[in-house]
Amino acid sequence: MRFAFIAKHRTIWPVAWMCAALGISRSGFHAWLTRQPSQRARDDEAILSKARASFVASDRTYGARRVWHDVLAEGVSCGLHRIERIMRENALRARPRRRGLPKDVGERATASPNLLDRRFAAEAPNRKWIADFTYVRRQMI
Repeated sequence: MRFAFIAKHRTIWPVAWMCAALGISRSGFHAWLTRQPSQRARDDEAILSKARASFVASDRTYGARRVWHDVLAEGVSCGLHRIERIMRENALRARPRRRGLPKDVGERATASPNLLDRRFAAEAPNRKWIADFTYVRRQMI
């Protein structure tokens, strides 16, 4: 993490200053720059390519568990937590499928007649009832 910070900001500040401020050696930073990726990092890249292919093929709706099953079906042996970590690090977040609401047609779609006609005074209690359904979410046609 510190080496990556230095690599990102070495065009702004001298490497020696940042290494001294972060308490690491300059030779350690330069060794990190030239070091080959580890076996795990290389394996993660291979798994990422298969996971990304499965994720995109699902129209970005598969989560880690379904992607994991697809990766296992391709013959790559790895755990679910590894797929979760790889997807999280590469911002592969599943989005839920949008399910369409049923069309509101027929008798329910028509407005009821205005029986009160703004005459709200009732001759006795419990004779006239009114309600406001503007809070009910409905699909505009």
